[in-house]
Amino acid sequence: MGFSAAQRPVVLIVEDELLLRMDAAEVIKSGGFEVVEAANADDAIQILEVRPDITVVFTDIQLPGSMDGLKLARAVRGRWPPIKIVATSGLVDVGEKDLPEGGRFLPKPYHARQLAAVLRELTEP
Repeated sequence: MGFSAAQRPVVLIVEDELLLRMDAAEVIKSGGFEVVEAANADDAIQILEVRPDITVVFTDIQLPGSMDGLKLARAVRGRWPPIKIVATSGLVDVGEKDLPEGGRFLPKPYHARQLAAVLRELTEP
């Protein structure tokens, strides 16, 4: 699974609110990343099963469906340990102990610069 120097890191955004997902995608793309989008954790797992190039999962905590963002983060860490996790929420305050080791939390509303900086930090060699 070698990446060429020209290949951009791939970020999977998991956000059920379409406008928030679109905004996050725009911010992440403008930060130099490739973006894949999912509306819930079940869709995210299906994408991860066929996209070995994803390097970061950026997930909302409150998600509809079979699991929330915290359960998704633990599932991703269990099945795809190299993938980095960034979680966000405007309603829940998450501590480091709530996320898998190395996971990051960005409270909503976050600034585009904050998100881009965290993603760059997690994906730089």
